[in-house]
Amino acid sequence: MDEIKKRKLEEIGDGQFLHNFGDDGGYSAVDELRGVLEGFPKPQLVDILARAGSQYPSIAEEIRSVASADPALRKLFVRGLAWNTTTESLCAAFEEHGEVEEGAVIYDKQTGKSRGYGFLTYKDMESAQRALKAPSKMIDGRMAVCNLASEGLSSSSNTSDQSQRKLYIGGLSPETTTEMLLNCFGRYGEIEEGSVTYDKETNKSRGFGFVTYKNVELANRALDDPQIIIGGRKITVKLADNYRAKASQMPSSAVPLPPQMPGGYPPMGSGFPMGYGYPQSMFPYYTGSYSSPTSGTAAPYPQMPYPYAQYPVKRDGASPQGSHGGYHPYYMSK
Repeated sequence: MDEIKKRKLEEIGDGQFLHNFGDDGGYSAVDELRGVLEGFPKPQLVDILARAGSQYPSIAEEIRSVASADPALRKLFVRGLAWNTTTESLCAAFEEHGEVEEGAVIYDKQTGKSRGYGFLTYKDMESAQRALKAPSKMIDGRMAVCNLASEGLSSSSNTSDQSQRKLYIGGLSPETTTEMLLNCFGRYGEIEEGSVTYDKETNKSRGFGFVTYKNVELANRALDDPQIIIGGRKITVKLADNYRAKASQMPSSAVPLPPQMPGGYPPMGSGFPMGYGYPQSMFPYYTGSYSSPTSGTAAPYPQMPYPYAQYPVKRDGASPQGSHGGYHPYYMSK
């Protein structure tokens, strides 16, 4: 081993930064190590860096510095917010994990109402990591869940077994709150997320909700209990996927269809009252000449094969004819 490489390796043992290698302009140890590490899988690289950072504080500090500089590692996506949750209440709920740099609840541009989710960015990565260790948080009576915004909706909870962990809870009374729901089902095990479903316009309960457990075993405990009562009501508990499948199998006859309009008339909502309006397509006006009927006497109507009886017509002052000559009298003089 030449003296340059030997000196650089000794500097690693003294906790020197790797980017100090190669200052002499020659082939550095960094270049050599980079060529070796390029073929490593990501999990192995993470393990190497984690062990190096735990052994050398300078390396750990540089890893934290690089990570905190990337907003993608500090920005969280928060879903399941109550309709009345504001940006202020969202940020206040997450300040226990560290300083929040910015945050916002997302509102619908047309209605001005919350869309039930928002974003927040921490000042440093460590704060974001602390928040992710406890992703479920009660905010304004609703169980909100967070994950890295870079993951979108595909958070850690959306695993392959989520369909076996997420339960549909039906038959809830209007007075049942999310806290009551979570307290009841929390006795079967740790809940990852859950909430009563509320109407967006009235903010009233729709009579059902969802609960997602940490694992399948806990969900099965709740499914195996046939007598679950909340607010004095016996409720329905089933897998959420089964509920969605049943809803999707609703017959098409149950869906109201718009009335069929006669051909050529405008559809509903086009500006004309139903059944009125000019046809959309019309035949062109005939501009040619029509042929005249042939001259001469028209052929007589065909004669009946059997003659019918002839009857005289009464005239004032005149006596009807007698029965002679084939006529039958119908009027008798006084």
